[in-house]
Amino acid sequence: MDTGGRGGLRPRKGKREGVTARKGNTEEVSATPAAATSSTCQYRCIECNQEAKELYRDYNHGVLKITICKSCQKPVDKYIEYDPVIILINAVLCKAQAYRHILFNTKINMHGKLCIFCLLCEAYLRWWQLQDSSQNTDPDDFIRYAKEWDFYRMFAIASLEQAAFLIGIFTFLWIERSITTKKKPNFVLLLKALLLSSYGKLLLIPAVIWEHEYTLLCLRFIKVFVLTSNFQAIRVTLNSTRKLSLCAILCGLLMESTMVYFFRRMEWDLGSDCAIYKAQDF
Repeated sequence: MDTGGRGGLRPRKGKREGVTARKGNTEEVSATPAAATSSTCQYRCIECNQEAKELYRDYNHGVLKITICKSCQKPVDKYIEYDPVIILINAVLCKAQAYRHILFNTKINMHGKLCIFCLLCEAYLRWWQLQDSSQNTDPDDFIRYAKEWDFYRMFAIASLEQAAFLIGIFTFLWIERSITTKKKPNFVLLLKALLLSSYGKLLLIPAVIWEHEYTLLCLRFIKVFVLTSNFQAIRVTLNSTRKLSLCAILCGLLMESTMVYFFRRMEWDLGSDCAIYKAQDF
């Protein structure tokens, strides 16, 4: 999207879209598509989190003008004219504005795929640690099949621990909102936000591939980064305080730790694999 004169934006060729909102004598004005087809507020201001009916106005001759928020008098979403790389960098820096843009003002339907891929990365890390600790070089087919099933087992364990983490967060928020008689949170949107904010787990694979003496430290930093992203996702989605978001994360970690303890008590040979993984405080 290119600049097209003062106070307006000119989109790239082929990007003009929208339905007519109103007509004047000399020019036609088009609103953001979703806003024109529905009377409800579909978007959020990335600065003050107030609802907005549209992100921009499409004037004649391809000139776009960003909508100004009535509450804070700032652009509703300045990121609509930013390059995706810039948005990603701001998201990595855990800026609330970037999170609001991604969660409220864009349509991303890759939550499930991203979750599966992150779980595969986590399962691979645990499986790699298990193979590294066993040092078994037997080429027998039975041994190879056993190693393959070890990977599936690590994937199942990682999935259950992730589910326990999410259940802990949802349970805390549900109880907290019930006590304070506040409006129940949108758990579907919150789930999508938590799954998207777990993208930091993708860094596990490079940390394993480029193994060095600081790998353990890198894994700890990745864990802290993922939890920080989850914290920001809760805070932005629910428009809550930092204290509430932190308590929700702690409850999720408590539930996840309980699940790990349960696995160890079940003696699923976790002393040689998952226990190693958790002993590294990841």
